[in-house]
Formats: sequence, C-alpha cells, structure tokens
Amino acid sequence: MKQVAQLLLLLNFCMYAIVLGIGGWAMNRAIDHGFIIGPGFDLPAHFSPIYFPMGNAATGFFVTFALLAGVVGIASVISGVNHVRFWNSNSLPAAASAATIAWSLTLLAMGFACKEIELQIRNARLRTMEAFLIILSATQLMYIAAIHGNGSTRA
Repeated sequence: MKQVAQLLLLLNFCMYAIVLGIGGWAMNRAIDHGFIIGPGFDLPAHFSPIYFPMGNAATGFFVTFALLAGVVGIASVISGVNHVRFWNSNSLPAAASAATIAWSLTLLAMGFACKEIELQIRNARLRTMEAFLIILSATQLMYIAAIHGNGSTRA
C-alpha cells in the first residue's frame, strides 16, 4: 500500500498544482476585468463581490473554493510525504486528518463545479479545473484509504 500511497501523492500534487494555477489565473482575471468602481461610479444593480467576467453565477464560488482546496491539498501532500517516509502509526494521524480536510474542501469545490456544469456558460480553462476537481475527489479518497491500509505499524 505504501507504493500506491506514493503514486497517489504524486498524482494529487500535480493535479492540485494545476488547479491552483488555473484558479490563480481566474482570480487574477476577475480582479483585472471585474467591476471598476471609483469616484462618480455607482454600484451595478446586481453587484456581487465574487463577480467573474468569464463563466456563470457559480464561477466565483467555484474558483474560491477550488483555490482553498488546492492550498489545503498541497499541505496534505506535504504531510503525506512525511507519513510515507516513516510509514508508521505515529505519523498517520497528521496525514489522515490533513488528507480528510483536503478531501472535504475538494468535495465542496466539486459541488460548485457540478453547479457550474449545470449552468453551462464557461470557458475551456474552467472546464479543465472542473474535471480535475472531480477526479481529485476520487483520488484523494483513494489516498485516504491507502494510508489507512494495514501497512502502517507502530515503530
């Protein structure tokens, strides 16, 4: 199970890094091309502080939670590398709790991805991030199962 956990750690790290890259692009684009409010400008009638010029009404929430899931996912990979290095029951609780928190945030972002898919208006980068989060929901769960395998022993 240790080799499976190592493979899933590498896969999850790459996928979370891609999610962070696309999410960072989306956030930067939203900041650069969002509403311009200054002297003499009134707030639009349906102003939302989570406005994204690309995508649909769910995009702002999706990108925000995808970024959170990505950061916590990378942190869980760091904790997971420590656990795989020692592979004993002393390092398991930190890796398991970090992975579970990352998985729950990934599921939350996946929920917003599903809503964004339902609303249908989005670009290719957002579709890519949706796909990665849906896949990460499964691979993170498999990683949690792999580290709870019977290979962990007390040192």
